[in-house]
Amino acid sequence: MKNHYSVIIVGGGQAGLSMSYCLKERGFDHIVFEKNRIGHSWRSKRWDAFCLVTPNWQCKLPGYHYPGDDPNGFMQKDEIVRYIEDYAASFDPPVTEGVEVSRVRKNDSQGVFELTTSMGDYTADQVVIAAGNYHIPKVPKIAERLPEHIVQIHSSEYKNPQLLPEKGVLVVGTGQSGCQIAEDLHLAGKKVHLCVGSAPRSPRRYRGKDVVDWLDKMGYYDLSLDEHPQKEKARTNTNHYVTGRDGGREIDLRRFSLEGMQLHGRLKTISSSHLEFWDDLKQNLDRADTVANNIKKSIDAFIEKNQIEAPTEPAYKPVWEPEEALLKLDYEKANIGAVVWSTGYQPDFSWIEISVFDGKGYPGHNRGVTGVQGLYFLGLPWLYTWGSGRFSGIARDASYLADYIVSRKKVTSSSAWSIVNEYLLGS
Repeated sequence: MKNHYSVIIVGGGQAGLSMSYCLKERGFDHIVFEKNRIGHSWRSKRWDAFCLVTPNWQCKLPGYHYPGDDPNGFMQKDEIVRYIEDYAASFDPPVTEGVEVSRVRKNDSQGVFELTTSMGDYTADQVVIAAGNYHIPKVPKIAERLPEHIVQIHSSEYKNPQLLPEKGVLVVGTGQSGCQIAEDLHLAGKKVHLCVGSAPRSPRRYRGKDVVDWLDKMGYYDLSLDEHPQKEKARTNTNHYVTGRDGGREIDLRRFSLEGMQLHGRLKTISSSHLEFWDDLKQNLDRADTVANNIKKSIDAFIEKNQIEAPTEPAYKPVWEPEEALLKLDYEKANIGAVVWSTGYQPDFSWIEISVFDGKGYPGHNRGVTGVQGLYFLGLPWLYTWGSGRFSGIARDASYLADYIVSRKKVTSSSAWSIVNEYLLGS
């Protein structure tokens, strides 16, 4: 292998592979360094029953749309891994697996980027960071207050109910992972205690279509961050909980409660042998329902405006309401033997020694183009649209950056670079 490339891509997931496809299509010299194996996160950081929450037809990697015979279904974990592996096989990207990049810096005097890897040192004219945004699992400090005999895992470590003790399970967090893991445990007959947070929920189907189909027709997935009402705040929003399991359905926590799942407000603290919860269960359930109902109202308005024939549905009615909130629980008496912390991740770009990050460690960029010439990011949530960190929108972002990279290569003078930079960033 040589030690200098026009472009080095860090990360061989769907983002890195998409970038490689677009550069290869343009005949551009590059290499992809992948720390593990292609599809590692899908293979190793998802539970056994994991599946997509968006329909298969939204899997639109550049040059390789979903090839199966179930476009309205939801691929399971093994199928997702196979989809990514088949994608790579379809164009033979220059991926080197098992190579960790531990340092990226800019050598301004030579005008190149220097990368330290587990396979040696490399330089590049341009670098694309396609290593995602979910790096370090977040577990709150209060976890240290639980006794050692209670098994504690992060959602990224959860595999199946059978690997947990034959006792009750506390699930903390109701984002997509928390709700789906709670459902997985519940369906296996486990006694589940779920700390319900402020995450919104989404309907699965409404008025004859999957909600994703309606939102696609409404142009939601083409909405750029600049057009979003919340602007950059959208990047930190919690995803709506819903599932593609068994052909796709809503996750209604109220129904789970009727079936025996114990719902609590957010976890407040742990003291002695007790769990203490905030008194916000009803508020959080109501807020999630409001979001789901607002999605339906927006679909109603779209149907009416465009005079679309669609069946009507009765308004949602809660099947269960919390009575007196349980604010304190003795976890020993409740026979809780495990805790699943579905509390998200934090990014770790400390290995990139270039000043492009804000106070929270997030890179400053416009559609993935940073203020440092030749450094780009790809695959981050809401990099440009809702689909930027997903199979549905990565092709648009990768193609944009590929055009940008090629244009920069063609520019030789600094004044011409300024003109191109201003034009592309403003487009």
